[in-house]
Amino acid sequence: MTTLFTNVTALLMDEAFTTLRYGYVAVEGTDISYVGPNRPQGDFDQTIDCTGKVMMPGFVNCHTHIPMTLMRGYGGGCDLQTWLNDFIFPAEDKWDDRAIAAATGLGLAEMIASGVTCIADMYMRTGVIARQVLEAGISANLCVGGVYFGDPAGFDPDTCGDCANMRLLYQEWHGAGDGQIIADASIHGEYTSSAPMWKWMADYALEHGLGMHVHISETKREHEECKGRRSGLTPIQILNQYGVWDTRAIAAHCVWTTPEDWAVMAEKGISCVHNPYSNLKLGSGVAPIPAMLKAGVNVALGTDGVSSHNSIDMFADMKLTAVLHNGVSCDPMALTARQALEMATVSGAKALGRNTGRIEAGRTADLILVDFDAPNLTPCHDEAENLVFSAHGSNVWMNMARGKVIYQNGEFKTLDLDRVKAEVKQYALPLIFK
Repeated sequence: MTTLFTNVTALLMDEAFTTLRYGYVAVEGTDISYVGPNRPQGDFDQTIDCTGKVMMPGFVNCHTHIPMTLMRGYGGGCDLQTWLNDFIFPAEDKWDDRAIAAATGLGLAEMIASGVTCIADMYMRTGVIARQVLEAGISANLCVGGVYFGDPAGFDPDTCGDCANMRLLYQEWHGAGDGQIIADASIHGEYTSSAPMWKWMADYALEHGLGMHVHISETKREHEECKGRRSGLTPIQILNQYGVWDTRAIAAHCVWTTPEDWAVMAEKGISCVHNPYSNLKLGSGVAPIPAMLKAGVNVALGTDGVSSHNSIDMFADMKLTAVLHNGVSCDPMALTARQALEMATVSGAKALGRNTGRIEAGRTADLILVDFDAPNLTPCHDEAENLVFSAHGSNVWMNMARGKVIYQNGEFKTLDLDRVKAEVKQYALPLIFK
């Protein structure tokens, strides 16, 4: 399948932060084959006129829990530990595969319609999620969120459920869809596991060439209790002693991380995934993102689960990221529109080891078109300013993932939204919340 985009205004997200105007973008198969001012030679299977729209790379949402879409607004007004123990964990005990599939479909629809083309998801029943992702068409780095509450002395990977889940995810799904699915190793968090699991998961990641996905220092309590248990070492520091960071790795949240942590992260190439809405809603705090960037840490964006964010709109997180840190720092340049866009695209691609996030030949064709004729995007003096501070997910007119248009002008091409919603209302919600 070949596609030619004409009359293109595009933020290429290259090093020069180039905006292409009145140009052309060509796609062949899953990749971008041409970007430039002149029409490329040859015939194309489809042509899309971009007049009145702005193209940008699709969003890379680097920390999600997709099925938690069913818990939108459930247990609001609580701190993280109360919310987890009194609301979320009891609800999650009721999941089955059919409910997970319905909830995942709903979450994917919301993401696709608001411009997401790649995610990193941590959840249970991961094979069910993988099937839904393959059908929907986006790319996903999937992990199981390994936990182990048993006696460390009794740890046995052959009897630990999440070690078995990790093996199964890798064996059945790693590389599926010609790389559409990537299996990552994972540790849910320092406080939900112990050293034997950390070492096993770290070794498994190295042996199989996998990335790592961990919740880190989300709350002050988590951070300080870890220091109390680990002779003053923070979650970043104690996990470093067990080789957890000796691979491509993402650390979600990082709200209470320290300059010493950032030095480890910069040295090891650990990417921070900033989840500003979730952190603020749960009262967890504000991650020191400008300082982390200055320390050389790669910072990406995530929405976290809908249960603690209430939506999966990356435009909202981009805007909040910029205004939050500018406000906290009392500096309108503490975090620029360009930096927010980079965090949502090319920095996220780097964090997940994906060849996306920029509009250039040879990159995966993950592209979205935003309707700049919409009232909230009119007039436009600066495309980046409008995208970061004015746009909403509802302004997305087209989503192309891996060279295939999966959403256009309100129509889903790969999802049956009516069926998904019926499954959610008639089966999944009654099962979980009866």
